[in-house]
Amino acid sequence: MLIRVHAVGVNPPDWYLREGYASLPPEWRPPMYLPIIPGTDVSGVVAALADDVANFAIGDEVYSMVRFPEGLAGDSKAYAEYVAVPSAEVARKPAGIDHVHAAGAPMSLLTAWQFMIELGHDAPNPLQPHAHQPVPLAGRTVLVNGAAGGVGHFAVQLARWKGARVIAVASGRHEAFLRDLGADEFIDYTKTAPEEVVRDVDLVVDAVGGPGAARFLRTLKRGGALFPIFPLGFAGADEAGKLGVTVSATQVRSSGAQLAELGELLDAGTVRVAVDSTFALADARKAHERAAHGHIQGKIVLTVR
Repeated sequence: MLIRVHAVGVNPPDWYLREGYASLPPEWRPPMYLPIIPGTDVSGVVAALADDVANFAIGDEVYSMVRFPEGLAGDSKAYAEYVAVPSAEVARKPAGIDHVHAAGAPMSLLTAWQFMIELGHDAPNPLQPHAHQPVPLAGRTVLVNGAAGGVGHFAVQLARWKGARVIAVASGRHEAFLRDLGADEFIDYTKTAPEEVVRDVDLVVDAVGGPGAARFLRTLKRGGALFPIFPLGFAGADEAGKLGVTVSATQVRSSGAQLAELGELLDAGTVRVAVDSTFALADARKAHERAAHGHIQGKIVLTVR
């Protein structure tokens, strides 16, 4: 289908693409051909349909994460006024939220959902030899690092929805925000290193990830799990084995079916999308500069007139 775009969500893969995926090992970098249109997350209105699409109509309000990860090299093309999307990757926009908030949801919310609740596919895992498996959350203690950001603020809400006790780690300015989302405890990492004071948690969702994720191994009980959202550079595999801790990650994948399920949670207000800031599509550079500044509370969104 062809979507007339009203808003576009900004995500880390957008600036990874802009930088030529310099953070990836050379053998993992997809071939790219300029000019490139970045972006994956859109909310808008159906403008045209292929003849074989039966479950949508022109004029429907929809949202989507477009062709990810297949579109890593710029084939998603979401920073645009119109975008062509496979209908299987599209769901109806939740009626209870506007296009700006809907555009902020797909990649970050699908990431939290596929890591924590349901993987939803059987594609090979490029990050590890075995499939990622979410763990039970009800009655467990979950620590979320980078809790105020895109994936993090959804991880806090999903863990609480599933009955977990949640420890949120972020800078102090985000405490009220995260407690409002359901965090039971808050740690200001600028004042206290969480790995020095937390013990015996069941799951750590590290929305920052990278080499620093290994420091959270000591916070977990034997049999616990560490899910680094950005697993590249993780160097604690041997220590995890000695501690009896599972370390697992996955690659988020487009899914209209999962977005439809998540749409019910968004529509009911069970899960909320926090918007840090909005920029016009023509000011996408400013949006990326805002992202580079850090300390984001929720999502950055581009608006399309």
